[in-house]
Amino acid sequence: MDIAIFILIILFASILQTSTGFGFSIMATPFLLLLFNPVEAIQINLVLSIVISFAMIRTIHKDIDYQLLKRFSLGSVIGLPIGILILLFVDVDTLKIGIGLLILGLTLLLIIRFRVNRTSKRDITAGSISGALTSSIGMPGPPLLLYLSGTDTDKARLRSTTLAFYLLIYTVSLVLQISTIGTSISTWTLSLYGLPLVFAGLYIGQKLYHKINQQQFRLITYIILILTGLYLLFGSA
Repeated sequence: MDIAIFILIILFASILQTSTGFGFSIMATPFLLLLFNPVEAIQINLVLSIVISFAMIRTIHKDIDYQLLKRFSLGSVIGLPIGILILLFVDVDTLKIGIGLLILGLTLLLIIRFRVNRTSKRDITAGSISGALTSSIGMPGPPLLLYLSGTDTDKARLRSTTLAFYLLIYTVSLVLQISTIGTSISTWTLSLYGLPLVFAGLYIGQKLYHKINQQQFRLITYIILILTGLYLLFGSA
């Protein structure tokens, strides 16, 4: 039963990540936490997310906003070590509840068409928050998704820039976790088992991407954010 659940989690999350540019961590991490201990779940998520981003980077590089990517990366330098400290010293359930409330509140603002202008400082701030969430709970997506949706970034640029950023931040986060917390053989064995599912998801997700228009993309974004916020809020209560 656990194997069937693992297959469904990785396959569906890979399809979502490939078709939208986000969603693997948002969908996979909560359910992986039900099957494995927190460190294993987060590191499996990191390894497979790196594979997805690396596999796609050659096909999406032309749509990357490199200035935005640079600012996100600069911000992540600040956020990543903060996330490690959070993972080591802060109660994770309390953190999840706080993040869940924040995501739900900000998603409501997006639904009612609240918009924000992009600035260099806001780009860096979004990157730093994403970095902290990556190394603490393995979820870099929500702050970037909220920020870029609030600035009406088109789907191609959002998908490409976030995937490029994930390739960097997941790799650095995994190295930080291994050097400070350690890893296990089972983490890498399970990640290896997940690779065929990831590549199947890459194929299906790429086909779906070309069928999703901007309005549908925005609707999917809101649904994912709401489900993430609710999970973090009630799954930790």
